[in-house]
Amino acid sequence: MVQDLTRPTASGNLPADLEAFWMPFTANRQFKSQPRLMVSAKDMHFTDSDGRQVLDATAGLWCVNAGHCRPKIIEAVSQQVATLDFAPTFQWGHPKAFELAERLIQLVPNGEYSHVFFGNSGSEAVESALKIAIAYHRIRGEGTRQRLIGRERGYHGVNFGGISVGGIATVRKFFGSLLTGVDHLPHTHNLEHQAFSKGQPEWGAHLADELERIVALHDASNIAAVIVEPIAGSTGVLIPPKGYLQRLRQICDKYGILLIFDEVITGFGRLGSAFAAEHFGVIPDMITVAKGITNGTVPMGAVFVRKGIYDAFMNGPDHAIELFHGYTYSGHPVACAAALATLDTYEEEGLFERAKDLSDYWQEAVHSLRDRPHVIDVRNLGLVAGIELESIPGKPTARAFDAFLKAFDKGMMIRTTGDIIALSPPLIIEKSHIDQIVETLSDVLNEVA
Repeated sequence: MVQDLTRPTASGNLPADLEAFWMPFTANRQFKSQPRLMVSAKDMHFTDSDGRQVLDATAGLWCVNAGHCRPKIIEAVSQQVATLDFAPTFQWGHPKAFELAERLIQLVPNGEYSHVFFGNSGSEAVESALKIAIAYHRIRGEGTRQRLIGRERGYHGVNFGGISVGGIATVRKFFGSLLTGVDHLPHTHNLEHQAFSKGQPEWGAHLADELERIVALHDASNIAAVIVEPIAGSTGVLIPPKGYLQRLRQICDKYGILLIFDEVITGFGRLGSAFAAEHFGVIPDMITVAKGITNGTVPMGAVFVRKGIYDAFMNGPDHAIELFHGYTYSGHPVACAAALATLDTYEEEGLFERAKDLSDYWQEAVHSLRDRPHVIDVRNLGLVAGIELESIPGKPTARAFDAFLKAFDKGMMIRTTGDIIALSPPLIIEKSHIDQIVETLSDVLNEVA
């Protein structure tokens, strides 16, 4: 007899025991004592296990850019599962992977990118980009270019390459020495010079010149790539100073170093353009994406490579494998179907343009919170914002986590990192939702200790 492992609730059956699942990036004991379980979602809202509507102010986890359970995506996934559930992309293929790659490179203006390499997450996209960068230099006869440069407070996923170039201490501290041959640029956040900036801060472009110091230390002939997030998201929404990304591009060009933008968060309309590369007018050599590529419906990640990188690998006999790297589910047909339908939804509903049109309203709304208790900074760009709270002495993260719990009690999902509230709503958001987010946060901030 099969044991019944569910229990009835207001919104259907739920597991009777939550213990077996070791939850990622979660305070497991706290959650399992006071679970926050979502059982359905539609457009801007989740429904929790008590039947309450919960406004999604974070697009799930920075990923549901077109809102939840969109009909075109649902239909595409359903049809694909019933038609071709899986096809290998090692020495085989299926049409949708090629169709999707072509659609994606057309999103970037000026035809700068020629090929797309698929994985299953942002972490895998970063790992792929780092390996491609090192291999690219090697096949061109510059095999000494193996060093990788990230940035303090950067987040590039959870694989060993990603956490090595990443710069969030709590992500790194459990896992030993990580990859060798990695350096870090300083982060760009400075409350003294940048607090309450609207959009890009005026101060800080000079911080990119630290790359010159690292080049002087190691010599450019040993450096393969620099990887940065255009906006550092998971560390608490750090907006790049004016001119900073442009300066990084100039220095990388000067020394023949590849520049990688990690656009797992900024990609697919978050700033009002398809990618941050377009928004800032800076063309990196590779772009890593995930999250919004399928609207969070099916896991997928990808690397865009600039013209010439792919061609450099296309040497040797025609039957020989050019790049010994990939994943069983690279270009999975169901993920491709979801991504194609997601791109259709973005285009048909003009969601990138919508984000751009709403950005000024969003900016003024979130900055109205600057005088609330404990707020020491508000920063924003496009439809993303960070609200930094003063830490409780001896209790880092406690104040923001209290705000997180109070927001959920009031029917809203936010994300916190350290003592920073991060907001990134679906691009289908209405002004009334923005007002609701700010009003709820205002109440929350008035209540937190």
